[in-house]
Amino acid sequence: MDKNKKKGPSKIRRLYIAKLVGRCIILLLCGYLCWKHRGVFSVLDDFFGGFSILHILWGIWMLDMIRQVVPVKDKIALGSQKLFEQRFKPIKEKINYQNLRNYIISTTKSAYRVFILWTVLIAALGIFFYLNIIGDVFLLMTCVVFYVCDLICVLIWCPFRLMMGNKCCTTCRIFNRDHLMMFTPLLYVKGFYARSLLLMSIAVWLVWEISVMIYPERFWEFSNEALKCSNCTDKLCTQYCQKLRKKK
Repeated sequence: MDKNKKKGPSKIRRLYIAKLVGRCIILLLCGYLCWKHRGVFSVLDDFFGGFSILHILWGIWMLDMIRQVVPVKDKIALGSQKLFEQRFKPIKEKINYQNLRNYIISTTKSAYRVFILWTVLIAALGIFFYLNIIGDVFLLMTCVVFYVCDLICVLIWCPFRLMMGNKCCTTCRIFNRDHLMMFTPLLYVKGFYARSLLLMSIAVWLVWEISVMIYPERFWEFSNEALKCSNCTDKLCTQYCQKLRKKK
């Protein structure tokens, strides 16, 4: 009877659901500030000119990115931390390095197809910006919208999973590209606020990409036991996991 009992969401999934709610609140708050108190967005031009509520958002974003480049045991999904040795569980059998190489090449090609598509989107924003159709505030609000969409992709539905061919977020090749994609609209915004976020997101992306090249075995489920469904404790992508179980 206990086997048939439906288990609730995992601890990490509940945490990410709470994060999604928090991000939605941040989006609503930023929308309200944009409508009623547009002056707070002056932080984009003068970061050190005085305290703004947007400084808190900057701090949250910076902390999120720092947590992606240092090993964290709890409260961070394995998909984001698999580049680190402490999250690597080598398979008992000998690793098939030819298949590993083929996997890395295939997923990297898919990753850069996503990169090209995203570049087109950001270029379109740039055209609108230089035509004075949109401004700095709109670009920051776009980042906040992407901030919410990031966890929608993790918890509900992800278009990039279809493009990448991933079975779940844990095995996703571009899991830690989220902040780079989130902050690329700030490419057209001058000032410390925008430039610091963009540069930090590039640093996170470089750490991830270099790790893929140096330690590819950590990113493949057939060389890293921790990435296999049977060892999954995150269970973030519940809807995909359930489909896989039914196929079995």
